Amino acid sequence: MKPSITVSWLDLERLERILDRLPAAQANARDALMSELDRAEMVEPWDMPSDVVTMNSRVRFAFAGSSEAVTMTLSYPKDMHDSDQQLSVLTPVGTALLGLRIGDSITWERPDGRTFEATVLDIDYQPERAGELHR
Repeated sequence: MKPSITVSWLDLERLERILDRLPAAQANARDALMSELDRAEMVEPWDMPSDVVTMNSRVRFAFAGSSEAVTMTLSYPKDMHDSDQQLSVLTPVGTALLGLRIGDSITWERPDGRTFEATVLDIDYQPERAGELHR
């Protein structure tokens, strides 16, 4: 069972606009993200708990079986400039991390049919926590 997730209506609105414009070739990414958004609890951006991964959050996470943590910024596709530091929300890992809380783990199926498990270790920066609601 997947953990519950929390998304602000502002992030939801922005993500829905992106999903509406995705080409048919990205149907799998669109369907995966839509499925996650459909099960999300919606909150006001200013009421977002500080331990939730939101868009533009800098999140530290680890994959099961790896002793190394990864730190990346969860980004909108249009904002992808530094692929070493950013993770598109349209990637399987990006979609999986959106809305999770620190300590949550999620198992996700990759496009090749194999699965991965990721655990959120910390959130170094969250726009809502920093008072930057219109980033």
